[in-house]
Amino acid sequence: MGKITGFKEYERETPARRAVEERVNDFFEVYHPFPEEKVRIQAARCMDCGIPFCHAGCPVNNIIPDWNDLVYKNRWREALRVLHSTNNFPEFTGRICPAPCEAACVLGINEPPVTIKTIEKTIVERGFKEGWIVPELPATRSGRRVAVVGSGPAGLAAAQQLNRAGHNVTVFEKADRIGGLLRYGIPDFKLEKHILDRRIEQMIAEGVRFETCAHVGRNVAAGDLRKDFDALLLAGGAEEPRDLAVRGRDLHGIHFAMEFLPQQNKRNAGDAVEEPILATGKNVVIIGGGDTGADCLGTTHRQRARSVRQFEIMPMPPLERSPLTPWPLWPLQLRAESSHEEGGLRDWSLATTRFTGDEHGRVRQLHAVRVGSPPKFEAVPGTEFAIDAELVLLAMGFTGPVRGGALEQLGVNLDARGNVATNANYMTSVPGVFAAGDTRRGQSLVVWAIHEGRQAARAVDRFLTGSTRLM
Repeated sequence: MGKITGFKEYERETPARRAVEERVNDFFEVYHPFPEEKVRIQAARCMDCGIPFCHAGCPVNNIIPDWNDLVYKNRWREALRVLHSTNNFPEFTGRICPAPCEAACVLGINEPPVTIKTIEKTIVERGFKEGWIVPELPATRSGRRVAVVGSGPAGLAAAQQLNRAGHNVTVFEKADRIGGLLRYGIPDFKLEKHILDRRIEQMIAEGVRFETCAHVGRNVAAGDLRKDFDALLLAGGAEEPRDLAVRGRDLHGIHFAMEFLPQQNKRNAGDAVEEPILATGKNVVIIGGGDTGADCLGTTHRQRARSVRQFEIMPMPPLERSPLTPWPLWPLQLRAESSHEEGGLRDWSLATTRFTGDEHGRVRQLHAVRVGSPPKFEAVPGTEFAIDAELVLLAMGFTGPVRGGALEQLGVNLDARGNVATNANYMTSVPGVFAAGDTRRGQSLVVWAIHEGRQAARAVDRFLTGSTRLM
């Protein structure tokens, strides 16, 4: 695909990041624009490989070689059509997906892989710029009503697909704005919210209804939705945070990441924040080395923390792909996000043992010890230490969907991991009630959520009509 010899002739090139001293002063996207002519050269690197493993690496099964070929040939509108055939929101994945497709690229066996993510983002941005992305209304309405609980990527993807199949779809969101984790969680420097707003505007124009401040299981009874709608899809995510059960956890100044990050999203939107959690002038420790921890890191830089450390209990990953994860698997190796480039100290094989505070009950120190390899994480004698910390952010992942509300009211079964159990058709133990995204599979990627939303929409459409033409 692309230029047959392109992978021999061209080197991998990606968009440059704005200078650190500039970008830490704002919450705008960290990357400079990337010229389309350079994107076409990158598309030319796509090989004429016999089996495009990028398809398997991509959860939504993007038809990557085809749109690479079309971009190289300057056929952008056709490339957009192919891209949208498998992915409702490439402008999201083109910014925040870790690109497992690139890890599976055949060229990546012995050369830097094709810049699939950059090409994807450029295609969809060209589509918005040219006015090619417009509301797609169904030709007829089925008369069936579907309620979608949650407006994150899974809920939005399912809602758009079901609406285009002709069903009347209402999305219920507990927050005051639509978007779920995309809105309140992912920092603006990774995803500016006008990118989200323009897609929501398209969906509203297509006929999708959105209800905000509608917390199903709290101020909206789940039983009422079952009575009022022909099908119900649970797509509320996996928001129950993993806690740290150590002495001093109850001190003021220790917060979950998802208590901290949404506040900055709200400030950026012009909202007032009650009981603000700020890193300004403080010694900050982030516990957890994943994406959420990196999001906290970048946010604390912009809030002008005095110092920031990011601790991880797992060992430091290797600098290059581990032999335990050979191509085309997602590689175990050290990754540096833009936030890591901005400062702070990263450290591995550390376990927090306790917190100590002052006479006012505020955290002042974090006590930790170095540990051995998993699964035991045995403490290494003589490695105990303490550091100053006036703000501690817990970014250790999530344990499943939040309990004490809609799940209990509906009576759906849970699996062994505490997620909502479904059959192969995404239906829960309650007929007519479906689940998708992190609610069903546990904490995962935005691209997996989009895939699940699309597949659940197929299942709901088939349940309502006996067949489906959704992809």
